[in-house]
Amino acid sequence: MPTTTETRPLLAAAWMMGAVAAFTLMAVAGRMVSHELDTFEILAWRSLIGVAIIAATLTLRGGWGAVNLRRPGLHLTRNLTHFVAQNLWFHALFTIPLAQVFALEFTAPLWVLILAPLLLAERLTRARALSAGLGFLGILLIVQPGAAGISAGLAAAALAAVGFAVTYICTKKLTAVAEASCILWWMSVMQSLMGLACAGLDGRIALPSAAAAPWVAVLGATGLGAHFCIAKALRLAPATLVMPFDFLRLPVIAVVGLLLYGEPVGLALVAGSALILAGNYINIRAADRPGRARPA
Repeated sequence: MPTTTETRPLLAAAWMMGAVAAFTLMAVAGRMVSHELDTFEILAWRSLIGVAIIAATLTLRGGWGAVNLRRPGLHLTRNLTHFVAQNLWFHALFTIPLAQVFALEFTAPLWVLILAPLLLAERLTRARALSAGLGFLGILLIVQPGAAGISAGLAAAALAAVGFAVTYICTKKLTAVAEASCILWWMSVMQSLMGLACAGLDGRIALPSAAAAPWVAVLGATGLGAHFCIAKALRLAPATLVMPFDFLRLPVIAVVGLLLYGEPVGLALVAGSALILAGNYINIRAADRPGRARPA
């Protein structure tokens, strides 16, 4: 009979497939509501759904004791940065091919490598420098500055990745004083308020129509569900096994974009994406074997 250890990689892979499905559904749902809701309204309703889900979970599990507000400034910095990055991500989602959005989003871990020595006092190793270099070359291939001009959508996707990187760094600092449920709670609460405030700047906040409401619910559920699936997978298997499954998001979303929206997949996108994913994989391998890395 197979042991629990032997089945863990399979379970981890199954959880990662759930994460890939959730991220893909989130992108499709975003496209489905883009014709009637702006990015601020989308984030407001999505975050309010998140508040309801997390509140119900904390109540059912008796987890409210974990919710505190230590380091409020860091919570605010994290959530403000994440809010801006998500707005940029959704703007890119509405204006450029899905595969380009996801490819540039995958540069976020590489930006962490660049920013971590400055913000976390972590040392830059040769492997990490190589990872960041490959990612930068991938960005150049996808964006192709000077070829036809950098569109607002491409710039938004690239800047969103930087914002996500800063969010990851703030999250790492917060884990020293707060549990995951606490971080998610204040993320949903703060970003609900930010979304409602920004959405109401024009004097009106659109309610989702009967047709859009289910897709907004999908946005709220998949946003939390994807990260839950990744967390479960990482508890079952090493990062070197788990995280490469996340790379499947790129070919999956490219197929979805082709089938649903007729978005072509060019050679530059394929080559650039390959470099970005290679950079991420080198970093994952190096992180799994820290004793073999040497400072650059």
